[in-house]
Amino acid sequence: MQSATSDLATALRDRLAIIGDENSRLDQEQHLARLRDVSQRIEVLASALPKPIDSRLAHFLQRKSYDKALEFLEGRASSRPLEL
Repeated sequence: MQSATSDLATALRDRLAIIGDENSRLDQEQHLARLRDVSQRIEVLASALPKPIDSRLAHFLQRKSYDKALEFLEGRASSRPLEL
């Protein structure tokens, strides 16, 4: 599961980087395309996680609360961190 969660965490970080990239926003069409691509990657990686997954993580991913999902994966949202 380490690789799957690590890959998902990387994709979630990539999403945050795209959102925060001021230069990317200059070309709105390209910016939205990058967001769509990373969102699709997140969905594919989330669906590939070994079952069962923690109910909190499943909730965050289903609701597209990606910041909270990343916090959970990094161990900032639980009392015991997950290994990446």
